[in-house]
Amino acid sequence: MAEKVTARDIITGYQGKKLRIMEVCGTHTHEIFRLGIRRLLPSQVELISGPGCPVCVTEVGFIDEAVLLAEEYGVTVCTFGDLVRVPGTRESLASARGKGAKVQVVYTPLDAVEYAQAHPQEQVVFLSVGFETTTPASCLAVEKAQMLGLENFSLLTANKTMPAAYHAMKDSADVFLYPGHVNAITGTALCESLVEEGISGVVTGFTAKELMTALAIAIRKGEAGSPFFVNAYPRVVTAEGSVEAQKLVERLMEPCDSEWRGLGVIPQSGMCLRQEYAAFDARKKFQLPKIVGRGNPACRCGEVLRGKCKSTDCPLFGKTCTPLHPVGACMVSNEGACSAFYQYGQV
Repeated sequence: MAEKVTARDIITGYQGKKLRIMEVCGTHTHEIFRLGIRRLLPSQVELISGPGCPVCVTEVGFIDEAVLLAEEYGVTVCTFGDLVRVPGTRESLASARGKGAKVQVVYTPLDAVEYAQAHPQEQVVFLSVGFETTTPASCLAVEKAQMLGLENFSLLTANKTMPAAYHAMKDSADVFLYPGHVNAITGTALCESLVEEGISGVVTGFTAKELMTALAIAIRKGEAGSPFFVNAYPRVVTAEGSVEAQKLVERLMEPCDSEWRGLGVIPQSGMCLRQEYAAFDARKKFQLPKIVGRGNPACRCGEVLRGKCKSTDCPLFGKTCTPLHPVGACMVSNEGACSAFYQYGQV
């Protein structure tokens, strides 16, 4: 009876050609580090951290817009915690709050709606950042605010969609590890269609077994050379995805051009509120000027997100840029590649 070959056997025993695997999702990056999986990989397999951290890919200009709203327009900014410390051109929301601006950390967009309802004298703006996974929650918040008749709630959107990023990054990796939570919303049709364009990938979950299985599949099929897609997360990801969430987003939002940190403006890769919901669009409501942000020129966060360098290649890493004093968004976010390299080691 033949001995069973495990995922670990496939990974550690690989002696084939150079293979670049990009874990698009920031949570995958952190879990792979935390579980020690990187230490099992042979030298021919290179793991690259991609642009799947929503805070990391949010452009500097968006932070500048939020700071402007808080400091100059007297708006109460509601946001997830990670965004508070992301540096803008001149300052972060944390420093603005230190000078008296109102910045409230919330856990869901609906928390921001509840805050607006409880504080009718304040204009409340929720910073809507994220991919397909979190966009439906922002849409629900707008629907709730409309139902309540709130005139003091709006969104500052930086919502993005992953498909265009895969196209933009296709030359940076041989195989993508697709984010399971995104595909739980979108389904698998997109990833299947990317195979026809020569783009390969495996969608996976977040446990040790799921990640090891996905890497083994990526190595085995990547070695074969033909483009492929495998859904290695069938307990969560289905072919159709969450149809209800898709319809909700389509009803309230539409595609728009969006700027990604490190990747520039990618056409039709963002989501913004439709004209029917313009009253909840902070840019239109407050007639915000166009802001072009400027990050620290020494920070290589953009190159890290493109897979052009490792976090440890940045001259600021671990010196002037640390989790306590971050210079770039990749060191701030709990899903950022730089924070993973700093926290778990420099493998």
